[in-house]
Amino acid sequence: MLLLAITAPTALAFGFAGASAARSRIAPLRWLGQGYTAIVRGVPDIVFFLFFVIALDQAFEWLRHQVLCPDWEEPVRQGNDFVVCAAAKLPLSTAPQWVHEGYGFLLAVLTFAIVFGAFAANVLIGAMRAVPRAQMETAEAYGMSPRQAFWRILVPQMWTYALPGLSNLWMILIKATPLLFLLGVEDIVYWARELGGTKGPMFDYPHPDWRLWYFLALLVFYLGLTKVSEVVLGRLTTRLSHGQATAAGEAQRKAAMA
Repeated sequence: MLLLAITAPTALAFGFAGASAARSRIAPLRWLGQGYTAIVRGVPDIVFFLFFVIALDQAFEWLRHQVLCPDWEEPVRQGNDFVVCAAAKLPLSTAPQWVHEGYGFLLAVLTFAIVFGAFAANVLIGAMRAVPRAQMETAEAYGMSPRQAFWRILVPQMWTYALPGLSNLWMILIKATPLLFLLGVEDIVYWARELGGTKGPMFDYPHPDWRLWYFLALLVFYLGLTKVSEVVLGRLTTRLSHGQATAAGEAQRKAAMA
């Protein structure tokens, strides 16, 4: 739940930045936005999770190594091993356990945000294109600058078109949280497997194999979370569609007239 609460707005921020960059009139920035969405969406999630986290962790340690250990003479790459000085390790070996867990969780949040931010960017690009061009032309006719028209006309209206795609993305994000085990984070699926078994990492449990019942409880939990999400997103869609020139907004007007 903490991962969802942090990752969802972070991924949306990544997506908005990617969509804005993809629509930029500056060619390098536009190429960066288009490349971000194309590359991340084109790589399987599990491959990206396994590769990116290792690469990101090593990038952080390499930067610290360059600053803290300038006199280091041995190569950082030694075959398949990545070796930096002790002061550059993240986190430090002397750090308490919560620091190690927090660092792993931070990498997980950043990885999830980058992956799902690319999908959110694709949704937002489509939503921006769905806003009628006449709206932007009217804003320009009233003397608004491109920046003012973007923030005052385009952005407020695009959410109506983006919400269905973002709703699906939220559901996928809920189902993707078990991928945390790939990053070494002990999530709810990990504990269901560990506590439901007959043996744990420290001692034997005084019960038979209950993993079936634990995973059945997880099934009910995820279905309940999905149902609550559908209700909340449905109400949000109704609120955003009010007064909009969309199919949902037209249905609301007809219902009010009836």
